[in-house]
Amino acid sequence: MSHAHSHDHPEAGGQARAVEDAHGHDHDLRGADKNRVLLVALLTGGFMIAEAAGGVLTGSLALLADAGHMLTDSIALWLAWWAFRLAERPATGRHTYGLGRVKTLVAYTNGVGIFVIAIWIVYEAVTRVFNPGPVLGGPMLVVALAGLGVNIAGLLILRGGNRDSLNMRGAILHVLGDLLGSVAAIAAALVILATGWTPIDPILSVVVAVLILSTAWTLMREAAHLLLEGAPANLDRDGIAADLAANVEGVKEVNHIHVWSLDGETTMATLHACLADGADPYAAVAAIKSRLAAKHGIDHATVEPEFAACADQSPGHAH
Repeated sequence: MSHAHSHDHPEAGGQARAVEDAHGHDHDLRGADKNRVLLVALLTGGFMIAEAAGGVLTGSLALLADAGHMLTDSIALWLAWWAFRLAERPATGRHTYGLGRVKTLVAYTNGVGIFVIAIWIVYEAVTRVFNPGPVLGGPMLVVALAGLGVNIAGLLILRGGNRDSLNMRGAILHVLGDLLGSVAAIAAALVILATGWTPIDPILSVVVAVLILSTAWTLMREAAHLLLEGAPANLDRDGIAADLAANVEGVKEVNHIHVWSLDGETTMATLHACLADGADPYAAVAAIKSRLAAKHGIDHATVEPEFAACADQSPGHAH
């Protein structure tokens, strides 16, 4: 069996330079995302203390729930920042892909944290519906408006980041949950000031919790799929194999193909390429990698060229 390395062929040199340029651009994006997350973590953590104090003083569950959510968010944002830091470390003999997958793990953990907070909000809200207490609508409105301003600022900072990053999407989800909590608290305060009806406070808290739960479930499901080495939703493994066989000269068949992503951004593949007799393995490998990058957005591929029988196929064993 022949083994080929893309850098041994002239066409591969151009591809390698293109990949390096793309990686440099990705590194710049990750650095900007890291700074965005750090700034929002500081904003969220600072205001959380003020909102918790406001919730205690006014008797508002909506404010307390939002403060509790902001506490979780602050921790989650610091974790997200830490994950970006770890992802910058180079690969080692022990961690051959580096630590980029930590971002996916943090995204999953963030989803679990949101679930826990939302369930607590629902429990506390049910308790307060049956045992309502006094709520100071005026001070509650002031604190909620300030919280809305902080959350809008945080969302504006994060929305300029990389939307393909699960880690960044998890951070945005946390801030969005805080923003919805502030809107609910403002609405509850206005109703209490106008009518004196305090049950609106826990009722709107439950509405926010339900909205957050549905989005958190989507984040957890996507992160779990990545952690289980699932193929990205936008890629068809069998379709990629058929495309390479049909469009790359010298390739008769593609098998043993695996496609996965480390963090929702970087897509990888390994495959065996059965080549026609007389085909140049170096040119075939370079062309396959070029096609994977240009057509399917696969950043890193390991290609094993084969002639005749597959080395991994035992006698009588089908692909």
